[in-house]
Amino acid sequence: MALVAGVDSSTQACKVVVRDAETGAPVRTGRAAHPDGTQCPPSRWWEALQAALADAGGLDGVTAISVGAQQHGMVCLDEAGEVVRPALLWNDTRSAQAAADLIIEFGGAERWAQAVGSVPVASFTATKLRWLAEHEPHHAAATAAVCLPHDWLTWRLGGSSVLDSLVTDRSDASGTGYWSPAAGQYRHDLLRMALGHDAGVPMVLGPSDPAGTTGTGVLIGPGAGDNAAAALGLGAEPGDVIVSIGTSGTVFSVARVPAADGTGIVAGFADATGVFLPLVCTLNAARVLAATARMLGVSVDALSQLALQAPPGSGGLVMVPYLEGERTPNEPDATGAIHGLTLGNSTPAHLARAAVEGMLCALADGLDALIEQGTEPSRIILIGGGAKSQAVQRIAPSVLGRPVAVPPDGEYVAEGAARQAAWALTGQRPEWTMEGVRRYDGPPQPFVRERYAQARLRFLSRLSL
Repeated sequence: MALVAGVDSSTQACKVVVRDAETGAPVRTGRAAHPDGTQCPPSRWWEALQAALADAGGLDGVTAISVGAQQHGMVCLDEAGEVVRPALLWNDTRSAQAAADLIIEFGGAERWAQAVGSVPVASFTATKLRWLAEHEPHHAAATAAVCLPHDWLTWRLGGSSVLDSLVTDRSDASGTGYWSPAAGQYRHDLLRMALGHDAGVPMVLGPSDPAGTTGTGVLIGPGAGDNAAAALGLGAEPGDVIVSIGTSGTVFSVARVPAADGTGIVAGFADATGVFLPLVCTLNAARVLAATARMLGVSVDALSQLALQAPPGSGGLVMVPYLEGERTPNEPDATGAIHGLTLGNSTPAHLARAAVEGMLCALADGLDALIEQGTEPSRIILIGGGAKSQAVQRIAPSVLGRPVAVPPDGEYVAEGAARQAAWALTGQRPEWTMEGVRRYDGPPQPFVRERYAQARLRFLSRLSL
């Protein structure tokens, strides 16, 4: 039995799954934690990968491996291949002003969207490079090559220290801000605009192109960004919309044509199969539930039970959940707010439901943006740690206005990486089956979205004063 391994090097942890290459049947798993924060020495990712592989029983019997990882992170390397400084992660918002400056310098948001499919925000690699050039010019000057978390880990797995051997894939390259999904090319002019000089960048591999082998001969797949890997792990096809509730919230769909949204709401990424992955991202998702549970002094499971005790609309109580700033809308310095508090709705149950509804309303806004870009949803798939909540599962159809499918709990980024490893190994995209998908339906409650929209508008108007 040939085995393949998939890695998810996420913000919080490294997870490894080992699967049968032919059937996708699970064989073993492993996990190791990452340090908290918005920057991280890449060596800590490597240490976590080694620990997670050991926890999964090592690579005995594994014939191919591939790495999915958090998008956008800035890994700067010097001419010797040494890391210049700790990597800035996607959720580090210190480059918000740099993003605004780059938009102006290039001639506006619409021009950026046409050039690379997306308008820069603080999460993008290009904006972090501009921050580096302005605030740490000695580190910028030392930067000979720039890569992303999955690129660096793939490189380390192959045992190379030669910058020319860096590789990436379309999905992760499309999140840098200097690679065009539509053209399939790097925009070195935008890289120079960000960093102040040109730098080496990874070669972009195709969906099943091998990236090399490990020292023990295990084939290495091209890897992918986390959302693209999740879509591959779920077997998503055009028309499928995935709503992922993790550290961040994402709404994305598999599409046959690239997106170019001049408003900046939809990022026009590429996927891991050769087509495209228009995506809307919010900074605040599952942590909204955790923070509200902490305020109420209950567990997240108890928060779910409380939320289901309150009526739809939470008796007029609305939470705008910008607890860590926000990316969509682009308000990195925003804070959260609660509106409509009355004597009648000042209960734990109402606050719990307002947190669930507020988080889902923000994601529903993302679904609307995808539809405006041409997505025609045929199915909505709910995944991520926050999707384990019974309240989220049961309230989501009324907020999103459509039934939702909830697959069995799984590590879908790692699953997608494992599928990609099997694809690179055999030359054929695996058609692994998924069982145990549950369907939730319920009447749409448009007044929930309407009240949220009113509260958000009032909130954002105050921010602009």
